[in-house]
Amino acid sequence: MFTRTIRLLEAGLKPVYVFDGKPPDLKSQELAKRYSKRAEATEDLNQAIESGNKEEIEKFSKRTVKVTKQHNEDCKRLLRLMGVPVVEAPSEAEAQCAALCKSGKVYAVASEDMDSLTFGAPRFLRHLMDPSSKKIPVMEFEVSKVLEELNLTMDQFIDLCILCGCDYCDSIRGIGSQTALKLIRQHGSIENILENINKERYQIPDDWPYEGARRLFKEPLVFADDEQLEIKWSAPDEEGLLTFLVNENGFNSDRITKAIEKIKAAKNKSSQGRLESFFKPVVSTSVPVKRKETAEKDGKGTSNKKPKAGGGRKKK
Repeated sequence: MFTRTIRLLEAGLKPVYVFDGKPPDLKSQELAKRYSKRAEATEDLNQAIESGNKEEIEKFSKRTVKVTKQHNEDCKRLLRLMGVPVVEAPSEAEAQCAALCKSGKVYAVASEDMDSLTFGAPRFLRHLMDPSSKKIPVMEFEVSKVLEELNLTMDQFIDLCILCGCDYCDSIRGIGSQTALKLIRQHGSIENILENINKERYQIPDDWPYEGARRLFKEPLVFADDEQLEIKWSAPDEEGLLTFLVNENGFNSDRITKAIEKIKAAKNKSSQGRLESFFKPVVSTSVPVKRKETAEKDGKGTSNKKPKAGGGRKKK
């Protein structure tokens, strides 16, 4: 995070970091699933260590990583010492990011969570914080173009995302992304779909809380006024950074000193840069969803991936 943030600052960009607050009650089931998967991965990791399988050890080690409260607090402290603003959202970070973008306080939302679009972020960036060594192009989505290519309203797009699978409720078994898109175009809303769907072919979960999920996407808990949001960039706290990174965490003193000089030089620039100064636009290889509606084959199960749409631009 330290070096990648410096890269953004050197390019003249002004990042704002948003951290999750208390998760919504509807997310408890999803969090329980994640905990269970992490426990299973821990067992698999122990078996891989016993067998000495390096490939399996690496794979399952990644699946056991858990971001703790202390990790988050350390990140917040580091960013503040760098003079970079930190926002602690009252609930979902993606929802707060979308609200900041809607209000014009930031240019775009950078995240790997596609729910940012479902929360209505006007512009959404993926892979912005990937290491430069990976050479993965940054993709920019504009929600207006996504809706245009899918030929949906925002309300229909939210229902589509719920059908495809979200953090707040289960999806309907047997309905994947293409079938969900077909049903939304045909019936317009989840309510109309439920009235016309073949109940024998598609089993609807008991007490399916899709209405609550929809409400969370449309009316999320976010900070909206300037008194609740303190977005200010300041000079780096040199002494604080050296204390935190060198004395407390054992980083090389010369390396951190040079990094601080880079931060100071970047912040002395007269104006904020544009995203295009950091990434060169390249021709998009994304393909819009075809208008022709095709149902999925039976037995495909559910998909947590939302349909791809035009409106995504690659930058590198």
